Amino acid sequence: MVNIRPFRGIRPAKEYASRVAALPYDVYSRKEAYVQAAKDRLSFLNIDRPETQFAEEIDMYATEVYRKADELLQERIAKGIFRQDETDSFYLYEQTMDGRVQTGLVACASIDDYLKGTIRCHENTRAEKEADRIRHVDVCSAQTGPIFLAYRKNDRIQTITQRVKHGNALFDFTSEDGIRHRGWQITDAADIRAICEVFAGIERVYIADGHHRAASAVRVGLKRREEHPNYTGEEEFNYFLSILFPDEDLMIMDYNRVVKDLNGLSEESFLKKLREKFEVTPCDKAQSPQEKGSFSMYLGHQWYCLRVHEKFKCDDPVQGLDVSILQNELLSLVLGIGNPKEDPRIDFIGGIRGLAELERRVHTDCAVAFAMYPTSIAELFAVADAGSLMPPKSTWFEPKLRSGLFIHEIER
Repeated sequence: MVNIRPFRGIRPAKEYASRVAALPYDVYSRKEAYVQAAKDRLSFLNIDRPETQFAEEIDMYATEVYRKADELLQERIAKGIFRQDETDSFYLYEQTMDGRVQTGLVACASIDDYLKGTIRCHENTRAEKEADRIRHVDVCSAQTGPIFLAYRKNDRIQTITQRVKHGNALFDFTSEDGIRHRGWQITDAADIRAICEVFAGIERVYIADGHHRAASAVRVGLKRREEHPNYTGEEEFNYFLSILFPDEDLMIMDYNRVVKDLNGLSEESFLKKLREKFEVTPCDKAQSPQEKGSFSMYLGHQWYCLRVHEKFKCDDPVQGLDVSILQNELLSLVLGIGNPKEDPRIDFIGGIRGLAELERRVHTDCAVAFAMYPTSIAELFAVADAGSLMPPKSTWFEPKLRSGLFIHEIER
């Protein structure tokens, strides 16, 4: 059973929502964060990346940096830029991108569900990346970046969702990238009870994006439990901010690869080795892979279609992924990239940037590029259900959830 519950959300006033909403903190380098935060002082990036309030030589992990995040948040609450709802509520968050709509339920998920695996992961987390968000949540006593969760579509939830969306929206704006954002509040006791009952009957939910944010929220919750030895389990620190989307709403984009060199091989020798594992066909123009088991490759101003030979396919949930096949049969064996998480010769390009970005990289600082067929949400579920982990950079979700639209406060 999945334990979710409503909460008293801290939200921007309607007139400020479009200015507050910001892309997740981790999509920006430090230099990019300074530029973006400076565009609008109300952008939540100023709170999510509080080092932007200091000179660049200041240690971005210094204690005063996190204190600044808390100071800014409390200041904006005091000024009415943010307001806290008076009653526990669920919320809906709808995003529309290129005509495709995804609508998530904004709720608090249980840290115990995370610990016992009812909330399933498909990626490893790194302690150094967790540490930053642990301190941010701990000092602010608030979870400011929602965890992107997915569940198998449920008709009862869909019925409630569609009815609520006929009401007045909390916010409705289109961001600079053309994505429309709308939100609604669910306060009806019967709806709240029904939603909780539905999820209590769901076996598990899955982290689509935000593994480090989830792990950090859980770590802070456990820390608070130590600080409050008489905790009951009902305190807000036992839960973390989440947005749960039905699987049918979601789209995973390709997560492509570029490699700096051919590992000492000539183009001719490289292509010869590829043909041992793949059917290699030149293409007249750039085109994305059209089916699982196929890849597009850009080499020497020429696009190629690669199809893996049948004997190298696999039914294992992890080893059968296209990203695993490419890594095991080509990147590792041919190009010598044993650990893609650490090898500086490989880089990863989100599919949102298109095939032109792969061509640009090959024309500037890389030797070869590979466009992937997107991992499916069913494959993500299968890997998580098997208790396994995906290779690095297997999924790229679009659109990204905006930070600052919903905040969950925990006890100090």
